Amino acid sequence: MKLIRAGLIITLTIGVATSLPAAEAQQSRKMFRVGVLSPSADSFLNAFKQGLRELNYIEGRNIFLEYRSAEGRVDRLFELAAELARLKLDVIVTITSPGVRAAKQATSTIPIVMGGVDDAVEQGFVASLAKPGGNVTGTSWLNPELSGKRLELLKETFPKVSRVAVLREAIGGASSLRATIDAARVLGVQLQILELRDPNELNSAFAAIAHERAGALDVLPGLMITAYMRQIVDLAGNARLPVIFPDGQFVESGGLMSYGPNVSDLYRRAATYVDKILKGAKPSELPIEQPTRFELVINLKTAKQIGVTIPQPVLYRADKVIK
Repeated sequence: MKLIRAGLIITLTIGVATSLPAAEAQQSRKMFRVGVLSPSADSFLNAFKQGLRELNYIEGRNIFLEYRSAEGRVDRLFELAAELARLKLDVIVTITSPGVRAAKQATSTIPIVMGGVDDAVEQGFVASLAKPGGNVTGTSWLNPELSGKRLELLKETFPKVSRVAVLREAIGGASSLRATIDAARVLGVQLQILELRDPNELNSAFAAIAHERAGALDVLPGLMITAYMRQIVDLAGNARLPVIFPDGQFVESGGLMSYGPNVSDLYRRAATYVDKILKGAKPSELPIEQPTRFELVINLKTAKQIGVTIPQPVLYRADKVIK
């Protein structure tokens, strides 16, 4: 009997030991489902996928992406977010304030990762940067500070400019506008504020800039503005108008200069939050990250085309110069 019991014990021990790798393998083969809510057809998806690949998430092998794009239409975001919320997703990733607002309205249970928005605390997306609470986490930056800095750089580059047009979206971004107005007061610059409610208003906005003889343009960030980046860059080029943009995507598309965070980095960083959540972390306990590096990007080809000169001190401070 002792021999039989020993044999039985050995058999059971071997059975348990050999079952562990099988369980681990089954877990590693789990297909995670991630919703991607994109406000427009931009570089967000490609950068996010790159971040996932760096963390060994391969689409179709261990992760499946449910991608929805609003194609620049803010009103569609809420419909698409609700559609994603009805699916059995592990997490939803989105960018821009309207994207986060739509996702947050659609679900209070599915974790939401922000791929970079301006001032998430002021907009009520999270309770605080250190302890977000709720189901939202990700990356955010204090855009008001950047707005003031952009106007300061524009004035430094073109010191003779006394009137600056400001192009912004009518909905949202109030803190950015306040910071721009405060900076203008300090710099002694008059502002011509133009608010977009529809992309069809872009032509009339640039006509108003020409009529008021603004010497430069400051473009504030926004979903519609990013979606119609190419058109804004072309209109500014045709008007031979110096413009500072909120990020380098505009300059790479032919804009003159920009100052802000590297948005591609923010989009890739979203993947690290997804990874932590898929491994069991709670979004309420994942602190909000803020970019610590902001890039000044200048396009000298555009400067030549519109007939302006960038001062050497400004060029020396540029992180990237397109020639």
